[in-house]
Amino acid sequence: MESKYEDISLTCKDCGTTFVFSAGEQQFYAEKGFTNQPVRCPACRKARKQNNRNY
Repeated sequence: MESKYEDISLTCKDCGTTFVFSAGEQQFYAEKGFTNQPVRCPACRKARKQNNRNY
């Protein structure tokens, strides 16, 4: 079965690095009902989550 998703390169809005939004991640987002692509790389998402927990 062929996936309708392909890996996409995105740029993090916080640090500016390029990261891959993989086909598997896209499928997961679709299954969860998320309509937007991520705007932060995994490292910045993790750091942001940590900061939010500390408040």
